[in-house]
Amino acid sequence: MPTPAAIAVRPALEVAATEADAGGVTRFLVAQDPEGHWIAVEIHGRSGGLFRDRQAALAYAEDETDHRPDAVLLSRERIALQL
Repeated sequence: MPTPAAIAVRPALEVAATEADAGGVTRFLVAQDPEGHWIAVEIHGRSGGLFRDRQAALAYAEDETDHRPDAVLLSRERIALQL
């Protein structure tokens, strides 16, 4: 049975993945986890990390996407970094 954190991550990542699969450029999702830490995660779960603040998470995601417009989505939903 999935944990509540695992359930919370699915809607935001599914939206980002659906947009990417439909030809969008979103590759990274940046949001806070249930404890309030900042997370950047690649939409297919291949990379990501836990960061000190929003600026650090965004900087990582932007660097990973070569600063392409619309490649990073900032979500209001809480997500969990799944290892």
